[in-house]
Amino acid sequence: MVAAEPPTLTDWEVDEIDRANASGLTPVVFVHGLWLLSSSWKPWRDLFEANGFITIAPGWPDDPRTVEEAYESPDAFAHKMVQQVTDHYLGAISRLTLKPAVIGHSFGGLIAQKLAGEGVAFATVSIDNAPFKGVLPLPASALKSAAPVLGNPGNRGKAISLTFEQFQYGWANNLDLAEAKHLYSEYHVPAAGAPLFQAAVANFNPFGGETRVDTKNPDRGALLVLAGENDNTVPLAITRASYKLQARNEGITEITEIPGRGHSLVIDSGWRDVADLAFGFISRFVPARSAG
Repeated sequence: MVAAEPPTLTDWEVDEIDRANASGLTPVVFVHGLWLLSSSWKPWRDLFEANGFITIAPGWPDDPRTVEEAYESPDAFAHKMVQQVTDHYLGAISRLTLKPAVIGHSFGGLIAQKLAGEGVAFATVSIDNAPFKGVLPLPASALKSAAPVLGNPGNRGKAISLTFEQFQYGWANNLDLAEAKHLYSEYHVPAAGAPLFQAAVANFNPFGGETRVDTKNPDRGALLVLAGENDNTVPLAITRASYKLQARNEGITEITEIPGRGHSLVIDSGWRDVADLAFGFISRFVPARSAG
């Protein structure tokens, strides 16, 4: 069941939704993950809107609008939980007059799959998704990437920034130094520690916890999992396991592994290659409009 509109939708988010509804075009909803803001999707949004779609990119609840504001008020990111964020996006989608496609990256990829499991999307693209309940692999590189947060239990209720060296390992391991530094200064913001702890303990929770995904819903819609071959934060073992669970659904489920790409694949200089894959997949499933 789709959640009622939460009170956390901001004026600018409602304005984006109203713009999408007024356009009459098929909407695409973008969901960012940890250590980014919704503004990181701008090149993707421009591409989709230049090719017949309309887009919205809500933030997580209480997200600052800019990187500068994020560092001025880092505590705004603290205490965010996976279901709270999911409900925020469900509230935004509930205001759309047309059923959207959803694209998410990292924890946004997990949330995108939760949204798909609610039956609110006609197609979903999940990029280097964080693990959900039932995804068992824990590769060493994923543990090292998460260590800046999970290494201290007190981080659960805090907003955590990555050092450049941590960002370089987890996000920019396939990039040259200049591009890695550019992405770090242009996009990196503090992030809530809680979702990483929620994902870490999900398989020990008999009730599933907030990272549970309904992979069996027959109304899930088409799903594409995109996986960066060299991702240290979400290695292939995690995305492959996610795909195997989702492939049991009666809907179309596909996976594409992208050679030589790391966790920064949605924001680095090769973003267009990834966006074209997502665009091509979603374009295959746009619902037909009635003549009336």
